[in-house]
Amino acid sequence: MENTEAAKNTTTSGFASPLFSFSNPGSASFGFGFDSGAPPPPPPPAVEVQLSEESPVASASLDPVVVDDSLTIYKGRVSTSDVFGVKDSDLVPGKYEGGLKLWEGSLDLVKALNSDIKEGRLLLESKRVLELGCGHGLPGIFAGLKVNLFKEPPEGTRTSTSVGFFAGDWSEMDKLLLCGDAEQDRTTSGVTEDKTYNGYDIIMMAETVYALSSLPNLYRLIKKCLRYPGGVVYMAGKKHYFGVGGGTRPFLRLVEEDGAMLTERLNDVADGSSNVREVWKFSFK
Repeated sequence: MENTEAAKNTTTSGFASPLFSFSNPGSASFGFGFDSGAPPPPPPPAVEVQLSEESPVASASLDPVVVDDSLTIYKGRVSTSDVFGVKDSDLVPGKYEGGLKLWEGSLDLVKALNSDIKEGRLLLESKRVLELGCGHGLPGIFAGLKVNLFKEPPEGTRTSTSVGFFAGDWSEMDKLLLCGDAEQDRTTSGVTEDKTYNGYDIIMMAETVYALSSLPNLYRLIKKCLRYPGGVVYMAGKKHYFGVGGGTRPFLRLVEEDGAMLTERLNDVADGSSNVREVWKFSFK
């Protein structure tokens, strides 16, 4: 990919979603009410997902969601029975983990992004953006529109626009997301003040912290992919996910114990539609 200087004038968006994200494999079950039996399969390889114009869903309904006076989103609803033949299920082990739903965290994240843009705290134009655990990809679509990904660039502006979709386990994903970049894992090595790293300017994720066992790999992936020193992470999710052990607070403890990033809580949401939700922002110290 581009060098650090060129990346300042380049827009690249990425979407990544795990196919498998089990809770503690050593426990009696996966945390979703399934008997563990045989050990879980190994993580799938990270792969790029080719786009298709055809949808496997025969029909879907649309519900309007008002973000603010100037932004309304239409939320689609599909049935797992139409796609997987499983009725009223959010989990098909090894295939599906809630991706057909537009979860509350995605809307919370879009609202937080929209607010920071309006208040001048976030600039998306000409940025490299990555959405992790995208599902419907609503935050990524919102970011793509804000970076003018689908418009002709102004005359004289040097841009390279592309969108990629990838799937695989968090532990494998950096092999594709950082293709061509000089990887820098700040988990085990320090970075001097005068050294920059050409990763993604903005990483977004919503409802990705639900499984406790996936959090260390997810955090390592973020640190590998986030541009140093100026990159920023937006995370939306529930404080706790009952039955699977994850949540925003366990992930926050992981970040604070590591000590490499600053944390900032942007919003608390207690609207009665779920347990308490939060939106957080992380950046390198």
